[in-house]
Amino acid sequence: MSANYRDTYQNGIKLLTEAGIAEAKLDARLLLEFACGTDHNTLLAHPEREVSESEAKEYEEFLNRRSKREPLAYIIGKWDFMGLSFAVNKNVLIPEQDTEVLVEEAMRFLEDGFRILDLCTGSGCIALSLLNYSNNTTAVGTDISEEALSVAKENAKDLSLSERALLVKTDLFPEMDDDGSKFDLIVSNPPYIRSDVIETLAPEVRDYEPRLALDGDADGLVFYRRIIDEAPKYLFSNGYLIMEIGYDQAFEVTELLEKAGCYHDIEVIKDYAGNDRVVRACFY
Repeated sequence: MSANYRDTYQNGIKLLTEAGIAEAKLDARLLLEFACGTDHNTLLAHPEREVSESEAKEYEEFLNRRSKREPLAYIIGKWDFMGLSFAVNKNVLIPEQDTEVLVEEAMRFLEDGFRILDLCTGSGCIALSLLNYSNNTTAVGTDISEEALSVAKENAKDLSLSERALLVKTDLFPEMDDDGSKFDLIVSNPPYIRSDVIETLAPEVRDYEPRLALDGDADGLVFYRRIIDEAPKYLFSNGYLIMEIGYDQAFEVTELLEKAGCYHDIEVIKDYAGNDRVVRACFY
């Protein structure tokens, strides 16, 4: 006997609640919509809608995956960021709202025609958002993961930005162009979690998100040192370096920038929860 939409949803909530999922109601609804190809209005306007056997089976599979703490974004295969939809999978970090603070800060200084360098681009959400909300800008996004770059290229295509985004496999910085072209803006959300902290993270992060994109070595600062040291070769004078940081890393990263001796206008920007989240510096 087939079940209706509302009852199927209620069963989903029960299963996810028993599995300890904090956002059981939201996740159950989004997974049901994904399985049935519906939207939020269906639950409100058509609660008696019949759920087919194939839809119910797929929904059950999604619920089982979520019960094992697989992130909702990886099950659905996409996630919203800066008002845009990005494809995601296990090879890239899931775009977080906190990272929108980095994009919004970069947009304060972004001008038409700028060249942007996005280090550790992952899904490409930072660079592609900046391109989407500006004109005549171009970006180079780098990542050491070929699989991550495949996701970024898919997103660039979906957003009709492929011609403005060059995505390069490299260990952080790309090779300099033959003409020595530099960048107006360097942005990055690098791996910054201390190695010994990763095992304490939520299962969704610890067991599913790519460790390559999380692990910042013993003190979490290894990528900041490299970026701060090498960025001057790639920045125009008065170009900006803007990086996401961990909530407890503002002092250390600011100190690294100050000791480099070639940055000014150094500022820490807080996220929506009031935690330190982004560091911005201008290159002399």
